[in-house]
Amino acid sequence: MLPKFDDMLATLVSEPSVSSTTPAIDRSNLRVIEHLANWLESLGFETELMPLPDAPHKANLVATLGSGEGGLVLAGHTDTVPFDETKWLTDPFAMTEKDNKLYGLGACDMKGFFPTALEAATTFVDSKLSAPLTIVATSDEESSMAGARYLVESGKPKARYGIIGEPTGLMPVYAHKGIAFISIKLQGASGHSSNPELGCNALDSMHNVMSDLIAFRQELANEHINPAFEVQVPTMNLGCMHAGDSPNRICSHAELQIDLRLLPGMDTDDTIKRLQERLQSATAHCGTVLTVNTHYPPVPPFESNLQGDLVQTLAAHSGIAPGTVAFGTEGHFLQSLGMETVVWGPGSIDQAHQPNEYLARDQIGAAQDTLRQVIARYCTS
Repeated sequence: MLPKFDDMLATLVSEPSVSSTTPAIDRSNLRVIEHLANWLESLGFETELMPLPDAPHKANLVATLGSGEGGLVLAGHTDTVPFDETKWLTDPFAMTEKDNKLYGLGACDMKGFFPTALEAATTFVDSKLSAPLTIVATSDEESSMAGARYLVESGKPKARYGIIGEPTGLMPVYAHKGIAFISIKLQGASGHSSNPELGCNALDSMHNVMSDLIAFRQELANEHINPAFEVQVPTMNLGCMHAGDSPNRICSHAELQIDLRLLPGMDTDDTIKRLQERLQSATAHCGTVLTVNTHYPPVPPFESNLQGDLVQTLAAHSGIAPGTVAFGTEGHFLQSLGMETVVWGPGSIDQAHQPNEYLARDQIGAAQDTLRQVIARYCTS
């Protein structure tokens, strides 16, 4: 028997599953996957655990009810962002209800989608489906998106339609920007600050880099505009910099990390190549050595057909017009598997990645009602 919604969410929240590029913070997601697999098997789903080849302590789960071609995928990620417990008013790993809000790390982004989807699926476990219903749980969405990338490598799951249950306030999201986190490093030479000729100042060279990045940012904004987005142009955030070690030493090393978000239709690889070429030119006469790296492979922009059947079906049943967002999801990867893909789920992105994260209870029932309608449309005759 499937546990109650609150019990499922409390169980998932209680399992730490932080994903991070910092090994000391990174955690396994296997316990979350195991709970989901047990619940889904109790409903009659066939489950497949997919450990990541280079990280066996991480895994995806693909669970299927019914068989045949077409059908619907309900997908979500099992990991959370890192957190600062001192800023939480409650235990982040103990679900707490207050004022019809369910608090806990990942409650909104996005462990809450799984019990929402499972409860919706119970309506159909005794039905003969004409097309399969598949529930997918991935790893590492909050860091490298390794789980979604592995799904694409494996060529599964296959379906005609896919919903990624990120917190969109039940707005069907048909497009979002791509994301690239880029590290720009400059290596110079240290020396006594009393004589600049004794070294090569990486911060002086970084001044050229930053000036050129700001100019490039404006060029991109002039070249690419999409009125469907709240921020209608691509963005580049100069996020953090680390340099030098003492005011009386010539700075030998500087590193700048930036966040680049591109609109649908923009070529991520080409844009990064342009950036590298510009920075090589900007620092050519500075005497420093330039290195430009992405933290992990960029997440490409995502766009589905605004007039697509799934977009319009979700809009009709949820009563909310389709829209776009600036944050990234696994949408591109599910779409790469051949599905019409929409990002849609309960909760607000304003709560995601924040202390005292919560999922508002009034979103849950509405999400389940819509999911039942959508499952009936795409998985039953």
